[in-house]
Amino acid sequence: MTKILVTGGAGFVGSHVVDLFLEKGHEVVILDDLSTGRKSNLNPKAKFYKMDIRSPEVRNVFEAERPDYVSHHAAQMDVRRSVAQPLFDADVNILGSINIIECAKEFGVKHFVYISTGGAVYGEPERVPCDEMHPINPICQYGASKHTVEHYLFMYQMNYGLNYTVLRYPNVYGPRQDPHGEAGVVAIFTGKMLGREPVVVNGDGEQTRDYVYVGDCAYGNYLAVTVDHPSGIYNLGWGRPTSVNDIFNTLAKVTEYPNPVQYGPAKIGETRHIYLDAAKAKRELGWSPTITLEEGLEKTVAYFKESEQVA
Repeated sequence: MTKILVTGGAGFVGSHVVDLFLEKGHEVVILDDLSTGRKSNLNPKAKFYKMDIRSPEVRNVFEAERPDYVSHHAAQMDVRRSVAQPLFDADVNILGSINIIECAKEFGVKHFVYISTGGAVYGEPERVPCDEMHPINPICQYGASKHTVEHYLFMYQMNYGLNYTVLRYPNVYGPRQDPHGEAGVVAIFTGKMLGREPVVVNGDGEQTRDYVYVGDCAYGNYLAVTVDHPSGIYNLGWGRPTSVNDIFNTLAKVTEYPNPVQYGPAKIGETRHIYLDAAKAKRELGWSPTITLEEGLEKTVAYFKESEQVA
């Protein structure tokens, strides 16, 4: 039985990754400071350490647990907070990640899976869909900090033999996403629609993203540690654009939301149009998304009705 350390394992995506690894028979250790993650997301079958990834005590966890693999999800992931507090963003995302990588190197981790962002590292694309060779020109601090760690992983593989997979996530949505947070338009809209509150779209709503259901992204993590492949960077995505207006209209149908959309000012640092080419992940990992947008939104709404006490 292999042991996998999941940082951010109490968070939205990380908790689904934990669940899948446990379901597949692996031993899982979670490291999370619960700053954005929730205790209710913790799988009781996993061992849990409440800890900041920047803490020197992270080394003690690696020494005690000796994980075979790391799936590194813990991050400051709010684009708007990264713009407002760039030093905090860099401290968590860059220095915190280096702390985890150093421990992985010291304690002989076989493979390091790092969660990056396909929605923010490319900036405003020169061409779409973006493949992994697209120029990197982030227009927000979050995109810059997440990309910086990709360079560190390349360096640690070259110099120390630490094998790695970077998964550049698209816009991930689904159960357990925080409807009260800044990240995740699907969760925010769902919470407001079920509560019959006004829904405000930033800008004109024609900005497009690549929306992938959380279960599909979790499966990408599973493949990253079970399928033999070279170290490198892999986009996850459908390869097609979905506008915020499309999300609003589909969710309004699913939730039977009666009110019209409202429009507010656009936000600084947000990319206008982005969707991702995931052909490399399909070719080398065998990964493809399986849950359609409408099916995924229906699953998400059902979860919020049952678990978030809305409507």
